Amino acid sequence: MIHQYNGCEEKCPVPLIKTRLLLKKMQANDSCIIYLCDEGSITDIPKLLTKLGYNYCQSINDHIVKIIINKVR
Repeated sequence: MIHQYNGCEEKCPVPLIKTRLLLKKMQANDSCIIYLCDEGSITDIPKLLTKLGYNYCQSINDHIVKIIINKVR
């Protein structure tokens, strides 16, 4: 399943909290696409993903950061 969340209209810590909730819903082999604009979230969410051991990649386009998270286990 692919989950999506657009956090561009929200400021930290709301995107971080909503990302945590999405991570709890994810099952093995699920993916999640997150869009962020808030600088605090752009910094904090990758730190959280690294700490929790998630595989992810991110890209920037027009000041919007796109993070793709994969849950393999």
